[in-house]
Amino acid sequence: MKYKHLITLLILAWFVTFSASAQDELEAYERRQFVHGNDTLPYRILYPENYKPDQKYPLILVLHGAGERGRNNESQLVHGAKLFLKPEYRQQYPAIVVFPQCPPEDYWSNVNIVYSADSSSRTFNYRKGGSPTRSLKAVMELVEELEKFGSIDKRRMYLGGLSMGGMGTFELLRRKPDTFAAAFPICGGGHPAGARKYAKKVSLWVFHGEEDGVVPVEKSTVMVEAIRKAGGDVKYTVYPGVNHNSWDYAFAEPELLSWLFSHRK
Repeated sequence: MKYKHLITLLILAWFVTFSASAQDELEAYERRQFVHGNDTLPYRILYPENYKPDQKYPLILVLHGAGERGRNNESQLVHGAKLFLKPEYRQQYPAIVVFPQCPPEDYWSNVNIVYSADSSSRTFNYRKGGSPTRSLKAVMELVEELEKFGSIDKRRMYLGGLSMGGMGTFELLRRKPDTFAAAFPICGGGHPAGARKYAKKVSLWVFHGEEDGVVPVEKSTVMVEAIRKAGGDVKYTVYPGVNHNSWDYAFAEPELLSWLFSHRK
């Protein structure tokens, strides 16, 4: 009995140490807040190693999913943030990486979500036009501020996001078609009519799980078809048998960053 108790304590101690270590690693992303009118947008920013203010760096903006909404300025780093901390990538692809956080009551995309009677399924009705959500508007203002930042290379600005953030990626491209050189929407969706605004201006790599039970894979398929119809350059990766967590596979793609950084305006 004492032996089992000791094993339990050791496992608990390892878990606490591992969690603290992982959190310390993510603290490389500095905590910031962007004040936009009456709204405050929390965000985290990662600077390159040996950062030099007078040097130009690419910008990577990543939009999190609905599950990471909040005000703690932490949850948005759950998916994808560790990728940009890998030593080999920081050396090979020095960049400024930004993760904003959407509040719990808002959404990155201007979409009407209709739930079934038992809440087991939902339908996403993307709006063709209209004003952006307050949070996406704040992100747009943040991007404009970042563009003024002397260390940002305006020819190498990149965008990506997962789930709600994948939807926000498609919408942000529509609203700012001349800003980003490349984008990677993951298990997202959008209104296909907007694709013609950015199809020939932005290179895309779209990801989705074939068995996605939250955002059906057809939502990405429709966008890819619209982009191609508009003459755009788009790669499309569908993961067989994968549900909604296609971001785990997308962020593990060995060519993702090399593909991303190969594009410029």
